[in-house]
Amino acid sequence: MTSMHRRSVPPPLVVGPSSSLPTEHGTFTIRSFTHNGITHAVMSMGSPEKRDAPLVRVHSECLTGDALGSHRCDCGDQLTAALAAIAASGHGLLIYMTQHEGRGIGLAAKLQAYALQDGGLDTVSANRALGLPDDARDYDAAAAVLRELGCPRIRLLSSNPSKQEALEALGIEVASRVRLPVADRPENSRYLMSKRLRMNHDVPSHLEEELSAVPSTRQARHEPPIGSHLPLNGRDVYDILSDEAEVVAQLAQSQDGFIATSTGDACFVSGRTDRTHLHRVRASVGAVLVGAQTVIADDPQLTVRAVEGENPVRVVLDPRGRVPTESTVLRTGPAATLWMIGAEATVGSDVGDHVRVVRLPPMGAGETAAPQTVIALIRERVPGSILVEGGGRTVSRFLSAGVLDRLFLTTAPVFIGDGVPGIRFEGSEVMAQALRTPFRRFELGEDICTEYLLSPAAVEHSSQAPVPNSVTVGSTPSTG
Repeated sequence: MTSMHRRSVPPPLVVGPSSSLPTEHGTFTIRSFTHNGITHAVMSMGSPEKRDAPLVRVHSECLTGDALGSHRCDCGDQLTAALAAIAASGHGLLIYMTQHEGRGIGLAAKLQAYALQDGGLDTVSANRALGLPDDARDYDAAAAVLRELGCPRIRLLSSNPSKQEALEALGIEVASRVRLPVADRPENSRYLMSKRLRMNHDVPSHLEEELSAVPSTRQARHEPPIGSHLPLNGRDVYDILSDEAEVVAQLAQSQDGFIATSTGDACFVSGRTDRTHLHRVRASVGAVLVGAQTVIADDPQLTVRAVEGENPVRVVLDPRGRVPTESTVLRTGPAATLWMIGAEATVGSDVGDHVRVVRLPPMGAGETAAPQTVIALIRERVPGSILVEGGGRTVSRFLSAGVLDRLFLTTAPVFIGDGVPGIRFEGSEVMAQALRTPFRRFELGEDICTEYLLSPAAVEHSSQAPVPNSVTVGSTPSTG
């Protein structure tokens, strides 16, 4: 068996005849495109194929918002604004994606989620309470339509970075993402805020100012803008990780030491500045590693989105082959993925061609791969630093094994009470023998990030970087 798997040839598009569609925004051309048995409608104006990057709206079907005029969401407003923007430009496309109702969960499930939202859950928690993904949409048909119409490079009308990433993973170049001028309504402001805070949707600049005026709620914190650095001068910590070959871990947990609630909800323990810091670290390393449970619970992308930089190679540590092949890291790019599985684990045939399977050495029943072995296997394939990102058990194992050079442990000002634990390992019975290392402490918005220097190499690398007064510096205390 080879270590790489390729997708089957995508089904052809069946294109229907063109007809005119007069609207209040002007006359569009409309036609049907059937992909894999599902028919979508495409409205066009002008000659988008002759433009370097025409305006394109990939719009998800929403019966309640588009047809019934619901104000629970902004879908109808977005649809109207997109058609107006395309008409104003004179050239562009609107791809109306059927079977995207409720971010792909279907109309019945969406209405069930509405009932849960009426009871107090937000849109993400409602989906999860039903055992459904946060977002079940795929954009294969949209990418196929754009290629068919000669528009491989576009300006995307959307506030959703994930939509851009999905199209780019399918070979569509998104030259820019254009936010539509749609104002929040009183009926949908909580829904839109949930998408901005929990699904990384763009936050309008005027709302940033409003959020800073309401410091009493965690969801309304004012934090430094995306792209900020840790407050180091000269050779900062990101330069160190880019220049050296360290093993670094990162974890965010509550004041009482949990990384998620008892239901597994981890969005979000820490604030946006800490998440920006995480993306800065990702952009500075060669590989980012997570355990199987993190992929199963969170379905992360593990890409760089909040800052400029290249995506690291994604590494999934999955000795028993438990990770579903429909997981984002195995199904889509744009980053390469190493799927590290046990010698006897079964590999599905439907993973993306960006995935390379790496077999772990044989292990006994109940055993897990030694962190030293995992690091060595990654180093054979990926240069640079390695980020161990999660979850709590994986980071704890690598810390206990002594393979980490440094650890970023962010503590958020929240108490969870019970849930998924963060750092845990078999400790010493004597306080004098507890693990103590040099450290530096940073304020990241309302969160506190402590950087533990766990190896002589990390201490040496970090001593070359000047540390200003705004950073707390500590060292191993005396036991006397």
